[in-house]
Amino acid sequence: MHLHVLFCPMSSSSSRWGALAVLCAVIFLDALDVSMVGVALPAIQHDLGLSTSSLQWVVSGYVLGYGGLLLLGGRTADLLGRRRVFLVALGVFAVASLLGGIVDDGGLLIAARFVKGVAAAFTAPAALSIITTTFPEGPERNRALSIFTACGASGYSLGLVLSGLLTEIGWRWTLLMPVPVAILALIIAPRVLRGRDERAEGGHDLIGAVLISASMLLLVFTVVQAPEAGWASLQTIGSLVAVAVLLGLFVLAELRTRHPLVRLGLLRSGHIVRANLGLLILMGSYVAFQFVAMQYFQNLLGWSALGTAMAFLPAGLLVAVTSTKMGDFADRFGTGKLIVIGSAALAGGYAFFLGIDRDPSLGGLVIPGMILMGTAFALSFPSLNIQATSGVDDDEQGLASGLLNTSGQVGGAIVLAVVTAVLTSGGGETLSIGALRSAIVVSLVLALVGLAISATGLRARRVPAVGQAEREAPVYETV
Repeated sequence: MHLHVLFCPMSSSSSRWGALAVLCAVIFLDALDVSMVGVALPAIQHDLGLSTSSLQWVVSGYVLGYGGLLLLGGRTADLLGRRRVFLVALGVFAVASLLGGIVDDGGLLIAARFVKGVAAAFTAPAALSIITTTFPEGPERNRALSIFTACGASGYSLGLVLSGLLTEIGWRWTLLMPVPVAILALIIAPRVLRGRDERAEGGHDLIGAVLISASMLLLVFTVVQAPEAGWASLQTIGSLVAVAVLLGLFVLAELRTRHPLVRLGLLRSGHIVRANLGLLILMGSYVAFQFVAMQYFQNLLGWSALGTAMAFLPAGLLVAVTSTKMGDFADRFGTGKLIVIGSAALAGGYAFFLGIDRDPSLGGLVIPGMILMGTAFALSFPSLNIQATSGVDDDEQGLASGLLNTSGQVGGAIVLAVVTAVLTSGGGETLSIGALRSAIVVSLVLALVGLAISATGLRARRVPAVGQAEREAPVYETV
């Protein structure tokens, strides 16, 4: 596929950084929406009468739309124009946010969350690919990506704190808060995203789009539903077989079509594969841990929403303060070392929380554990984004962004489903310390697997670009 003009680089440095500010605001909202509902879950459960297994759908409904359509969203941005896709999806996100905050039925709330996830599946890869095609590869792009990912990580971390404050007023405010911010971004974005936004040359792989979207949606739905249906049930096994068939048909379709939705050669690049595995583990383990922590702090210990939010504050502040420096650190040390240290910190944070009891020590357990997890996000999240888009041609940046975000969202859905099964394995709705510890072990084991994978990438060397054109760009081989 040849690129005619995807997104013309902005003429001045100030224009580029102004555009980055808007894109950062939107990715902050996307991440905020994933985590901000977390502290409000017990209040939502009480008001709408949801069971624990049904409650996860308030989170998983968003993840289903997000993770299921990210690949399609990323490639659509490449083919139809990043600016165009970004603005339309942002408008849908704002409307869905408003609807989610005013509904009175659990099913309608989950539906609104799904639509928001679909919108985010188009805004997130479009925003990331606008950055990677606007800033030249190297220190300037790394700095932009570190700021961008810092906003995403900060939104995810600080969303828990903000959720606690808003839930004290009413849980609906956690769903309505993004509306004015999204509308403001929608007004400003056309003024700062001024580059020409033409389409990539090549056909549209409609068959591939249908197959990959159907397979990802079915995969996320199956793993989310598995704890309730049973992992060994005919429904779960049959659905997983159907996912495998759809993915097989997708691969065949991509090999035969002249203009594939996903150029499979991209997956031969080791550093890209390891970056996707790294984000799958990071997001999967932490989304699950967050769900467990909400149950522990509020339902078992009886903490208020605000008190629970304050427990997550050290991690959020650490991410917000340090993540913007990760681009400079990546230039100096390479992403491999940063991700290894981050993976070790993540495992250490989960290990701390294995010591939970009915009277936890703030100074001896909660705060140290949260600081370690904040360190993990600050180091790993920007580094993984830099790694996943390094050496990729401009006309495939949307695809690379979609792949990375899909890994994170699908990982979150799968691990959350496993952890929910662990929590509910004893039957009933009563939580126990033993069940909570077992659920945390799932996140800890995953973090250790991530550490092992990242350790295999502790080397940095120059390799050719993974797109059609050859580049002399540094690509750090890491997780």
